[in-house]
Amino acid sequence: MKKFRVWLVAILMAVGLGLVAPGPAAAAPYCGLVWGSLIKADRAMSQAQVTNVRSGQHYCFDRLVIDLKGPVAGYTVRYVPQVTQDGSGFPVPLRGQAFLQVTVNSPAYNDNGNATFTPADPKELSDVSGYQTFRQVAWAGSFEGYSSLGLGVRARLPFRVFTLDGPAAGSRLVIDVAHFW
Repeated sequence: MKKFRVWLVAILMAVGLGLVAPGPAAAAPYCGLVWGSLIKADRAMSQAQVTNVRSGQHYCFDRLVIDLKGPVAGYTVRYVPQVTQDGSGFPVPLRGQAFLQVTVNSPAYNDNGNATFTPADPKELSDVSGYQTFRQVAWAGSFEGYSSLGLGVRARLPFRVFTLDGPAAGSRLVIDVAHFW
């Protein structure tokens, strides 16, 4: 019994002093993010109208927010070789090494055909100078109930898409693009 106690004390001291180390730990994903870079989509349609586009910087990602008047229903966000305009299919030039086509299944006009979102500069929806990942946000148009924009990023990085209710009866489509893999 005495030998057992001696060994137990020796082992506990070795662990306490760090002489016996645990096995190698797996590297944690960047900022705990486990997003991918494949298409994210919800095919539902909405009559909510696009009213604004804005962006922000966070510690682990850059964020794009599309405000809607009413509940957001559907969207498609995916990497593409070239962002194209709604209706015409003309290319939308963007800065960056990778391009996200963001389509909200909602119009940017009301039932009377009046615009609910008219960007001051369609080529620069939001000033993203100094952002770690975003390079440019550009309007690609609104056609037949779909509104699209292009997001130029520095590389094909993981992203996530989700919706938020509010403010009031409105909603938001949020696209976060990670700074790193």
